[in-house]
Amino acid sequence: MSAQLTTSKTPGRTGRDEKLLQIIGYLLLTVISLFCLVPFILVLSSSLTEESSIIKDGYQLFPSVFSLGAYKLLFEFPGQLIRAYAVTISVTVVGTVVGLFLTSMTAYALARKDFKWRNGFSFFFFFTTLFSGGLVPWYLMIVNYLQLKDTFLILVLPMLLNVFYIIVMKSFMNSIPDAITESAKIDGAGDFLIYVKLILPLTKPALATIGLFIALGYWNDWYHAMLFITNENLMPLQYYLYKMLGNMDGMRKAMVASGAVVNLQIPTESLKMAMTIVAIGPILLVYPFIQRYFVKGLTIGAVKG
Repeated sequence: MSAQLTTSKTPGRTGRDEKLLQIIGYLLLTVISLFCLVPFILVLSSSLTEESSIIKDGYQLFPSVFSLGAYKLLFEFPGQLIRAYAVTISVTVVGTVVGLFLTSMTAYALARKDFKWRNGFSFFFFFTTLFSGGLVPWYLMIVNYLQLKDTFLILVLPMLLNVFYIIVMKSFMNSIPDAITESAKIDGAGDFLIYVKLILPLTKPALATIGLFIALGYWNDWYHAMLFITNENLMPLQYYLYKMLGNMDGMRKAMVASGAVVNLQIPTESLKMAMTIVAIGPILLVYPFIQRYFVKGLTIGAVKG
């Protein structure tokens, strides 16, 4: 009798617990969302604020003195900015597509249990995460031997493969039943056909997740351009904005050092914020379309290691 009373009370209590957990979860997500949204609003507001107001009152959530001076200065030479955008978009698209193909194909080979050298190749990939040849030998190899300086390939090749992404993709592919590949082999399908027709469609969540990471890496990359690009026609967006900001800082310091009285206020601080808005805009537009794959890829890829 007591057992029956206990079981009869359990569903109601469980329902209350679930509602309480949902309320706490929604509150936590709301707080976290605000922590993520407020800095973006602060950056946007600062990019639309007069430079003198930022220097006097600091950064504010709402512009105290509205001004488009930073954006006017940023788009003063639209041809260079559009060219930098085109280079970055090209590098991001090519690098993401080729990188996803190589990463998924490598992960598929390492996930195959009938590939007898997979442990050796796995150790080889993992070894590269622990040791490297160093910056100077790498730079000499790129410039003197491979002759890749001031080429489009130097913006794509260094970030084409990432061992961490291979491991995540391999973990995701391990969750795919072996019966799928075995049945395809019985029907006469080869390894590459199985990879293209069966494995890739089943790994869309992982592809979206890794693809977003690769695209973000290419989009935000300025380091390789700083090392190997001197041709202005090949400057990506991030490096172009970095150089522009450096020129503005240099100009301002030169004016201060010379002691010249200049009425023109260079919008250095608001320009930094405007550059941030211009740089992150396309990524913000792309992310909502792959968000559901992104979440699913993170959860499923973390189940098996």
